[in-house]
Amino acid sequence: MTGVSHPAIRTPDQRIRVFVSSTLRELAEERRAVRAAVERMRLAPVMFELGARPHPPRELYRSYLAQSDVFVGIYADSYGWVAPDEKISGLEDEYDLAPREMPKLIYIKASEGREPRLTELIDRIRADDTAAYLPFRTAEELEQRVADDLATLLAERFDDSRTAPETEAAESAASLVARIPSLYTTTIGRERELGEVRDLLARGEDRVVSLIGPGGIGKSRLAIEAAMATADLFPDGVYFVALEGVLESGLLLPTIGFALGIRDNGEAVLEERISRALEGRRVLLVLDNFEQIVDVAPVLVRLYTVAPLARFLVTSRIVLRIRGERVFEVPALPFPAADAPATLDRARRSAACTLFADRARAAKPDFELTDDNAGAVAAICRRLEGLPLAIELAAAKVRLLTPQGIAQRLERSLPLLTAAVRDLPDRHRTMRATIDWSVSLLPDIQRDMLVDLGVFATRFTLEAVEALGAGRSWDGNGLDGLTALVDGSLVKQTEIEGRSVFSLLAIVREYALGRLKESGQAHLMRAAHADYYRALVARLAPGLTGPGQAESVAELGLELPNLRAAIRHLIYTDRLDDAGDFAWGLLVYWWIAGLFGGVRVWMLELLGKERPITPHTRAVAWFLALWGEMWQRPSAEVVAGLGECVRLFTESGDAEAAAMALAARATARVQFSGADVDKAEKELRRASVKLHALGNGWAEALSEVSLGRLAWVRGRTDDALAHFDRATSVATAGHDLFTTSVAGNLRARLNFLGGDIETAEKEFVQTLMLSIGLHYDEGVAYGLEGLCAVAAARGDAWRAGAVSVAAAAIRHRIGVFDVEAFTVHTPHLNLLRESDPEGVAAGERAGAELSIPEAVALAVPDLDREQRASLAHW
Repeated sequence: MTGVSHPAIRTPDQRIRVFVSSTLRELAEERRAVRAAVERMRLAPVMFELGARPHPPRELYRSYLAQSDVFVGIYADSYGWVAPDEKISGLEDEYDLAPREMPKLIYIKASEGREPRLTELIDRIRADDTAAYLPFRTAEELEQRVADDLATLLAERFDDSRTAPETEAAESAASLVARIPSLYTTTIGRERELGEVRDLLARGEDRVVSLIGPGGIGKSRLAIEAAMATADLFPDGVYFVALEGVLESGLLLPTIGFALGIRDNGEAVLEERISRALEGRRVLLVLDNFEQIVDVAPVLVRLYTVAPLARFLVTSRIVLRIRGERVFEVPALPFPAADAPATLDRARRSAACTLFADRARAAKPDFELTDDNAGAVAAICRRLEGLPLAIELAAAKVRLLTPQGIAQRLERSLPLLTAAVRDLPDRHRTMRATIDWSVSLLPDIQRDMLVDLGVFATRFTLEAVEALGAGRSWDGNGLDGLTALVDGSLVKQTEIEGRSVFSLLAIVREYALGRLKESGQAHLMRAAHADYYRALVARLAPGLTGPGQAESVAELGLELPNLRAAIRHLIYTDRLDDAGDFAWGLLVYWWIAGLFGGVRVWMLELLGKERPITPHTRAVAWFLALWGEMWQRPSAEVVAGLGECVRLFTESGDAEAAAMALAARATARVQFSGADVDKAEKELRRASVKLHALGNGWAEALSEVSLGRLAWVRGRTDDALAHFDRATSVATAGHDLFTTSVAGNLRARLNFLGGDIETAEKEFVQTLMLSIGLHYDEGVAYGLEGLCAVAAARGDAWRAGAVSVAAAAIRHRIGVFDVEAFTVHTPHLNLLRESDPEGVAAGERAGAELSIPEAVALAVPDLDREQRASLAHW
């Protein structure tokens, strides 16, 4: 297998960002038109409203520009305000700071009274060959032109980077978690808070900055904005870790590791790997929705003690109370005071009223703040205490009610609703009451549907919703119901790879699940949810070891929060045998994605229920619980426990599982005591033969890899090479890309050590490109190290030094440190360092600046077109 002839395992969840630059009030209507055009193209507008700070810190919009992909400038008459001690306006500064390579679309409104400095700026833009500019007269004309130009731009870019269809599968599942989510609506009124959070992170004195506040206050949005605005402060990366669906404390580290791209295959203590991955790196980890696992917050102290340059930005409803924490109380949005005249000007200067008007226009495009409705909008925002989510829910009702009507209904309903939940703090009561009020306006079918949706974790598809609707009051109304709930701002809709995906905000999900429990239907919906995902796993699992491996892993990555929820539901409802079957059916996925730590938590919980289970379920639970112990804390008890798994699987009639448990027991013997190596080798051989006879190529190939590694450390390199040959052949025949990469790289190392450098080089390139296509970081590091060894053997000091540093950077980032016995590049690089120290040192300095695609291109200078296309997706 060469190049990228198979799909990559990736699941992108981030749209192209379009930065919009203009003056604010003068072009308010045009800005709305541009936003409509951008959103019509399913792109994300970056239109942070900086009205409260006429000349914001240039670091702020520099960060936003750095996070954007396209620059759109709209110019009319005004040059914009020039702040004291500044020579140019923010408008011109934004244009100057836009990277030269960023596509720029400039739109100039017809005018007879343009300010001279703006005329000078436009003349300069016209001479800039990186910018395209067009005139316009009306907002309607502008909206259409922007949509057309963006479509053309995207088509041109797509054509430039067109690759074979099979290379268009998704990025690694981990990137779905780690990348900063796109915000699909404009952030309003958070300029001061954003500046303060950035200042706290820039100062560097606080290891943990906690954004604290009630649900609906906007903590997650502020954290996302802060992550984008501080990217320049953290050159080694910004990672977003969604904890909303993480209810068990034991899942914190696995979730962080997943976000960092660390495969928890059980071979090392996960906390140690995370610590090593963070050590010496200036990174920011955004941990969103921490309140449900606050008892495990001391883990952050241990991590930042080892990695003092790392910073954590946490959102939580409650304070973590750990050393190094700086608490930042997220305030509500300011709204007009009740004792001041409710004028249009005051409403426009109020962030809360501006937010209401903005979200109201999304529901009713012709909505405007006017003299007639300004008082009602101000009253709504006061009644809702400036809570952003409450305001958005109220604004969504303008399609049916006037602001005056909304204000009147809130005046009647909200006091009654807040009185019903007096056990909550004030703003929590207001938010809960607002959701109650919003839901009360729904028809019964939609209200029932919203409550049922509380059973989902994080996000869900239309297919899943329709499946769970069977027999419910809203059966057959899935699409129409979701549409109505989206229109009401109770459900959010995004798009991933052309497929609509829906989600509830955390506080709305909490509300829905609470109502579901009150109805006595929670048990029924949990069962329906678990059964749907059991069926999904049954459909996708066969593809994990065959030609559909990449696609199956990508889809399961998308569904990971619901897979976790399904196991939780099965265990909670005492369907323990179903939980065991579910976990076992995903064994290959747990291995490829590196999620054994989380699985162990659930299996120990299953065993702790002390309820009757089948021997097969007990074997599954013990096997998955002992997997990490086998590598990290090998003991006679672990060997005996895996032996018991062999017996239980055999009793249950599952010969394949028994053979896999036998291979695991053999590995545990080697880890625990060198005295049992001969017995371990015999067990591995028996397991491999049995798995071959049963047709389980995935497990057979892994058993052959284990036999090869064992032979290698025993000095029998010919035997080792034969086992790696066998493993590679079996994996390739079964279209098991992941195991092909692992086994092929080990075979290449032995060929290199045996002096067959030409063959080794081809195999290193092959497995490197396969790992690139799979977004398998460890495999990329191994491939680069192999090619470093080849370069060193040929005396290419500069290339060897550069590639070695690039590989080491990957290892550092994912916390991988192998045993020296399997390292092939270090001895040759050390010899070369003695003969050409300056060449190696120069290469190492250059390698420190290389991206992964650049390092691969350096290591493999004769990449073909298809391989270069693969790198473009890294």
